[in-house]
Amino acid sequence: MNPVLKVFLLSMAPISELRGAIPLGVWGYGLSPLKAFAVAIVGNLLAVVPLLILIEPAHRLAEKIPLFKRIFDWILERTRRKGKVVEKYEALGLMLFVAIPLPGTGAWTGAFAAFLFDIPFKYSVIAISLGVLIAGVIVTVFVAAGLVGAVAAGAILIGVALYNLYRKL
Repeated sequence: MNPVLKVFLLSMAPISELRGAIPLGVWGYGLSPLKAFAVAIVGNLLAVVPLLILIEPAHRLAEKIPLFKRIFDWILERTRRKGKVVEKYEALGLMLFVAIPLPGTGAWTGAFAAFLFDIPFKYSVIAISLGVLIAGVIVTVFVAAGLVGAVAAGAILIGVALYNLYRKL
């Protein structure tokens, strides 16, 4: 499969999104940071509108099937816990939430947060799109910085994890 297509498809996936696609494109396939950024942004954004449109009908359907209800409820509860900034600041909070390039804060979780906190479709699309662009710039800068960027990103992730652990204790 073509490396550009792999980056594109990975950026559409719910766990990796552009946070995984950009490093793979640059470090794994030798794409330029700008090309990896552009491909990942397009792929990640293509998932946003269908997600926002399909979450509500999927939720209604999941309510009727116990296994799917449990899965959907787990996703929404996890989103509720992570999405305090979205609940407080609505569309602006949604943009900030998606813009932070940490695991579980991308366009997919942002779409669930928009549904959960009842942010209108138009504002959700704009906020998530801006958040994806900001996250893409941040990830691309770290990736373009090479080993220094990887170490810095790792240190930030470890710091965030330790802070969250400290807060829970």
